[in-house]
Amino acid sequence: MNDFFQQSLFGGMILSVLAYELGLYLKKKFRLALFNPLLISILVTLLVLLGAHISYDSYYVGAQYLSYLLTPATVCLAIPLYEQFSLLKKNWVAVVAGICSGVLSSLCSIFVMALIFRLEHEHYVTLLPKSITTAIGMGVADELGGFVPLAVASIVITGVLGNIIAESVLKFFHITEPIAKGVAIGSASHAIGTTKAMEMGETEGAMSSLSIAVCGLLTVLGASIFSHIL
Repeated sequence: MNDFFQQSLFGGMILSVLAYELGLYLKKKFRLALFNPLLISILVTLLVLLGAHISYDSYYVGAQYLSYLLTPATVCLAIPLYEQFSLLKKNWVAVVAGICSGVLSSLCSIFVMALIFRLEHEHYVTLLPKSITTAIGMGVADELGGFVPLAVASIVITGVLGNIIAESVLKFFHITEPIAKGVAIGSASHAIGTTKAMEMGETEGAMSSLSIAVCGLLTVLGASIFSHIL
């Protein structure tokens, strides 16, 4: 099986797509947030790779084509922002305040947990970029002396959890304003969470898309400062 994935041009991609389709089917059938398609696809892919003793390198031979689509897919997130640009200009003060609050909350929470669990400096700086997009987070973790693979894992987990619990958290705190919803989701769970924001509405998706970019830039600066505190 390992040889098959090494020789197959699209084996990894087919496995990933089928696993995601299974997640979509389970989500539609049971209508539970726990059956998140992305979470299901990750778990199914891991089980297949471990069960069939397939190395990640062999899997990535075919799965790499999906990675090529990440950049244009991320750029496409700017489309709903463009369509809602007039709304952004009208509420830019609240949007900027919300994004800054989200970045500061993320960095402070990691700092507090690092103190509570007595994390070493390398682990601490690895987790600082957990709420920004993977491309930026990898660079931040590497520059600060953290562990890049662990940083990627924390970013993915943060995004998936945000996607799963976003609606429940918003309902619990009685947050109904579309702009506030979008900013909260985008600043907390980057692109993966933004897919949930887009399901909620155009305004939510646009504000969440904006939050991804701004949070990435602010976190680069903020993480550099916080890395010297502990």
